[in-house]
Amino acid sequence: MIKVGLLGAGRIAGVHATAITSNPDSTLAAVSDYYPENAEKLAAQYGSTARSTDEIIADPEIDVVLIATSTDTHSNLIEQATQAGKAVLCEKPVDLSLARARECLANADKNGMPVMIGFNRRFDPHFAALKAALDAGEVGKTEMLAITSYDPAPPPIAYIKVSGGIFRDMMIHDFDMANFLMGAAPVTVSAVGSCLVDPAIGEAGDFDTAAVTLTYADGRIATIRNTRRAGYGDQRVEVQGSEGMLQVGNLVENLLTKSTAAGVTNAKPVLFFLERYMPAYAAEWNAFVEAYKDGGALPVTLNDGVAALGMAEAATQSAKSGQPVRLADV
Repeated sequence: MIKVGLLGAGRIAGVHATAITSNPDSTLAAVSDYYPENAEKLAAQYGSTARSTDEIIADPEIDVVLIATSTDTHSNLIEQATQAGKAVLCEKPVDLSLARARECLANADKNGMPVMIGFNRRFDPHFAALKAALDAGEVGKTEMLAITSYDPAPPPIAYIKVSGGIFRDMMIHDFDMANFLMGAAPVTVSAVGSCLVDPAIGEAGDFDTAAVTLTYADGRIATIRNTRRAGYGDQRVEVQGSEGMLQVGNLVENLLTKSTAAGVTNAKPVLFFLERYMPAYAAEWNAFVEAYKDGGALPVTLNDGVAALGMAEAATQSAKSGQPVRLADV
């Protein structure tokens, strides 16, 4: 039985707690949080105990640490946990600073413990099926990729101010998905951003609407579109190949179609990412447990996390300068 220490007791930590306790090979040994009462509440919900972060990391009986704290703590906690001999699954992004993330990667490598970054969308069964079809050559050579990722509503301004911006906080999932599907990093990143949803987001120094074009060494092209406001929710991927196209559309609330003289209507998409990707979080944890037990390669690595953060940094620079940015230059 793998004993897990969960660092963080917020919304996403609750999702991870469900995944941990649902897997027959893992148990939630302890929970910590900056606010102890939050840790106590989440621990009680899952029959666990609340402890401090330092106690969890120092406990030799805890095998794995799952980091679901604020982004500015991720690098330090990864280093502390791996130095203490624990495997780690950490929520994205690795850090707000690319330089600090690279330093964390070097230190974690020295510590020699496995670290997986939580890009759960790789484990979405529909995106995974698309990837498998690509790898099997079902539509020939990949030529173009289009990713649409729209949230139903923006997060609170207090969160925006500490998020690192739309490219590091939101689009980073799509950067990793592009790397996953294209099998390589791009050469250049071209980004544009606007503030169309809430002026307060712009006043906080961020964008709420953004688009990115990625160009690859072999001429392939990928586009990514994000907005913080799409009341219907929208999560789609399309790959154009030399011999056809692969698409993953939105998941809908139900499959009912109503046809009348007034028109034809269908159910709306599953609205929020927690509902859309809940199975992906469970599959992500199960894949981590399997790799940990077998001593095999992790399906997503700290290197992958740093790579996606590099693309986010390049996009941030491009959106501010109005010029394409070579990924090798960030």
